[in-house]
Amino acid sequence: MLFNKLPDDLFTPLSGQNRHIYQSVLLALADQFFDEDLIDPFIPRDQVRSCIEESVVRQGVRRWVPEGDDSDEQPRSASEYASRIYRRLVDTGWLEEEQRIYRTFVLLSPSVSFLLRTLVSIANLEKRSYGGAVLNVLSSLEAALNDPVGRGLTLAEAAQTAADFSAHLTDMMLGLRELKISLAQSSDAREIVRNFFEHFVEHILVSDYKTLKTRNNPFRYRRQILALLRDLQFDPLKLEQLIAHYQEQFDIEQVDAEAMVYQHINRIIRIFESVDQRLATIDDFRYRLEKRVADTVRYMDKTTPGMAARLSRAISNLNGRADEAVPRIDTLDRIRFMSPGSVRSPVKRRVIAEPKVIRKSEIDPEVLMLRELFKEYKARREVTPKKIGDFIERQLRGRKKIEAKDFEINSIEDYICFSYVRHMATLGKQGRKTADRYEVRFRDNYIQVADVVECRDFVIQRTQ
Repeated sequence: MLFNKLPDDLFTPLSGQNRHIYQSVLLALADQFFDEDLIDPFIPRDQVRSCIEESVVRQGVRRWVPEGDDSDEQPRSASEYASRIYRRLVDTGWLEEEQRIYRTFVLLSPSVSFLLRTLVSIANLEKRSYGGAVLNVLSSLEAALNDPVGRGLTLAEAAQTAADFSAHLTDMMLGLRELKISLAQSSDAREIVRNFFEHFVEHILVSDYKTLKTRNNPFRYRRQILALLRDLQFDPLKLEQLIAHYQEQFDIEQVDAEAMVYQHINRIIRIFESVDQRLATIDDFRYRLEKRVADTVRYMDKTTPGMAARLSRAISNLNGRADEAVPRIDTLDRIRFMSPGSVRSPVKRRVIAEPKVIRKSEIDPEVLMLRELFKEYKARREVTPKKIGDFIERQLRGRKKIEAKDFEINSIEDYICFSYVRHMATLGKQGRKTADRYEVRFRDNYIQVADVVECRDFVIQRTQ
């Protein structure tokens, strides 16, 4: 338990009247002890006291409340502040001293170091990346499944990452609830709006909630994670290899290793299967919070000139009437006391469309055949200047001119092209270009062409 790992008086400096002073000092010391370039965790005492003194000067702390065995005399300099703070941190167990010949070094015990890192993360309100957490789980699973003998321990890391991820979802929901309670307790509209934007929009909505509503939602890998785990549950060979690897790494019995493997698998499955329900709960909190702030903003500066005088007169008139003379209000549908829009309906919640399975429809082969036949028929009936020009060239057979009686009509396509020979110029720009290649001279008599059509006689001749 905690009492076996931490000193009994560890939290005494953080519970007294000087707790803000100790907070700033501990944050400054954390930068010293958790420096990435620090090779030796033993820091000289003079350097630690210098860091404490710089923190006192930077914070501008000059009010000190005597505590413990301190005298009533106030510290007269930053050095005296640093000396008292340093001695108090050593006495309560935050810092430990070690003597090396003629020099004194300061260090943190492992439990105190872990506690200080946790407190620093809380003070800094560190943001979590959903995409990074989910990708860590996926990559750890893939590593464990691809090499269960050598890297099977990454399954335990995936389970721990999933547990931390689940805890962060819970923290986000509780953070929304706490913010909602604090907004409900405030009567200042401007304070409500300020807290909403500072705590919700900047810390929760932008860093956490907005990530869940983007196209690159990190939960798009959830199906892949669940599929890998379900395949693993029915893969006896990989399960045996993982159990053997756990047994070797943790130095436990085979039964305990098997129970641990199944526990980690079931934990990840349980967390990622319940994500939708937890997100729905978070969305419900968000909806109520935004609705309250929206109502506050809507009515924050809503005033009407002379409204105070009108209300005063209305109350005075009601004061002299009997209770029976005052009309009773049974509904708000027809009451327009301040304005037609005073009684408003809440904003409707966005309804997420349910996913649907898209199945590819099979088309009847006969329908496809009919489509092809229709395309062929349309192509045959379509009239283009190129078809007419080719038809005329086939009829000329290298000659310069041809009379109408010499045309041969052997198909419907020939009949359509023959009908448009005299009207090529009406088929647009390409038709006029084709018509310019020939000259058509009409005669006054009518003739029968190929026993198919009767028309006015004409002669067509090349112009080039």
